[in-house]
Amino acid sequence: MDVKLFATSIWAKKVFGDMEKAYLLCDSKYFFMHEPNQQTDSLQDLKDIRRIMERSSRFISLSGLSGVAAGVCALAGAFISYSILDNYYGEYNSSGFFSGDDFSRLKIKLLVVAASVFVVAFASSYYFTWRKASKQGLPLWDHTSKRLAWNMLVPLATGGAFIVGMLRYDIWAFVAPASLIFYGLALVNASKYTLSEIRYLGYCEIVLGLINIFFVGYGLWFWAIGFGILHIIYGISMWTKYERK
Repeated sequence: MDVKLFATSIWAKKVFGDMEKAYLLCDSKYFFMHEPNQQTDSLQDLKDIRRIMERSSRFISLSGLSGVAAGVCALAGAFISYSILDNYYGEYNSSGFFSGDDFSRLKIKLLVVAASVFVVAFASSYYFTWRKASKQGLPLWDHTSKRLAWNMLVPLATGGAFIVGMLRYDIWAFVAPASLIFYGLALVNASKYTLSEIRYLGYCEIVLGLINIFFVGYGLWFWAIGFGILHIIYGISMWTKYERK
């Protein structure tokens, strides 16, 4: 085997973790594109090989605009929730409450807002990601995206079940920090199958959730920062880095 091909295969193994698959890819790439004594072509071969392997092992169609859209939806939801809470406690300060039904209606309103924000944010994120994948000529739902979805779903489902349990016993104080922490864990867990920047967004969400544990009365503000502002900052940076040109 050619020394350059062997070195490329070793490098490919680090990405794929499968030496046979790495050799197969490098052999085919070497056979069709390699030209002796042309260093420029060899370097281009390596770049092409790396690009092919990244597409095979990572879902790279996540759009920065998806993050921006999700952040805008989160901020809108936080504003609506703040208005609902402000009206609720304003009425309490002026005349008090007549029964526990008042608080039950408040919980239902907040849950409806949260569900609506999630649906709209998911739909908009899906649209921008689908649009980017279409422009790249890549499938949106393949083996890599399935692994990404599964690795993200497990922490999210676990966190969702945990939060439902807290709501069952009216433990609202830790809903916001729990949602931030489990969402951050989901991003970190899924980051190995997509853009590495997702991992750092996950770290920020986890840290924000841990801080929120000590300031439980400010959960809505932490929500707005974590799901709103951080997503917008992440989305703009990703769009500038990968999509602007």
